Amino acid sequence: MIDTKIFNDTKHAFVLKSEKDLKRSLFLFSMMNIPYFVPVSTAATNLALNLKLPIEPIVRETIFKQFCGGETQDDCMPLVKKMHKENVYSVLDYSVEGKENEEEFDKAADTKIEIIKYAASAKEIPFAVAKPTGLGRFDIWEKVTANDTLTDEEQEEWERIKVRFERVCQAAYDNDIRLLIDAEETWMQDAADNFIEDMMRKFNKEKAIIFNTLQCYRWDRLSYVKAIHERAKKEGFKLGFKTVRGAYMEKENARAKRHGYQTPICEDKEATDVNFNAVMCYIIDNIDDISQFIGTHNEVSTYMALQLMSQKDLYLSDDRIWFGQLYGMSDHISFNLGRVNSNAIKLLPFGPIKDVIPYLIRRAQENSSVQGQTGRELALLREEKQRRDGQYVKRVE
Repeated sequence: MIDTKIFNDTKHAFVLKSEKDLKRSLFLFSMMNIPYFVPVSTAATNLALNLKLPIEPIVRETIFKQFCGGETQDDCMPLVKKMHKENVYSVLDYSVEGKENEEEFDKAADTKIEIIKYAASAKEIPFAVAKPTGLGRFDIWEKVTANDTLTDEEQEEWERIKVRFERVCQAAYDNDIRLLIDAEETWMQDAADNFIEDMMRKFNKEKAIIFNTLQCYRWDRLSYVKAIHERAKKEGFKLGFKTVRGAYMEKENARAKRHGYQTPICEDKEATDVNFNAVMCYIIDNIDDISQFIGTHNEVSTYMALQLMSQKDLYLSDDRIWFGQLYGMSDHISFNLGRVNSNAIKLLPFGPIKDVIPYLIRRAQENSSVQGQTGRELALLREEKQRRDGQYVKRVE
């Protein structure tokens, strides 16, 4: 059985953090723990960008170093190799957002394929990531989801989106790199779900290469998984899912209220936790058919998965089950999982500082909105600081 105190070991959790790194993390999480700091700092950052003020050096030394691996793939590799020595793998995520024209979408597809090929040459990087709206306009995904009639021009645009997407999936298959495809807002997600299922049907004959994402704050995700599981068994293909709690709750609830339909979001955090754990456990119960990337910063859910694996006599290193956390967060989960030889992995964003600022802002907003997340990070960082200071005192004595 796994030790229930596995995630309390701060020495291993922060093994890669220098004193400078630790102080920076303490400062950032202390600030994010202050009410209104994130919205005020976000507004200030956006204003500075609009005024073209030289804020990049400040961003680089603070939030960028906390949550990103570098500006290029090569920049990330020293960190990737350091983490791998601690048995923690990496997913490189080119985190440039907000592109809107065909030329940029073509470039995004080419970039994803380059990253996939790059990952194929690095044993430390077993996954790649893609985002549906990174390869085509949100409005088109939305119209297809709503079964609205597309104009001739829009139909041509939709066909180009599918070609881009399939090129990326083909590259993942050809290079034996698993591809995690992000989930987005519900009013565009059906089109993405249907297309990703087609890609699973084509490329997941032997094992899961293409992974869809399940946002489990949606109360319908367990029934969705059960339905697609039945289709996959009948048609003979494997499933892959990244299981997360979700990222668009306020937006989803506001839109449902505005348009007068039932919200697709669970009624509260407790219901979301129950739904997440139910989906996660269903997949582990059906591990011969479904591979899973468990994306969570929740210790209870992680420990529950480890217990279920133990009950089913699955190795902690079973390649069909991975545990992923964002770089800069939840090191107490990632590095302690790596210590017991579980499949731990960090999502490592990279890109030019100016271009990834929207991602960094969103990361700070999401981190501060998760109840207890910032406080837990801060408590662990303080504990490690005290542990190191105590060692220093002992050495001096």
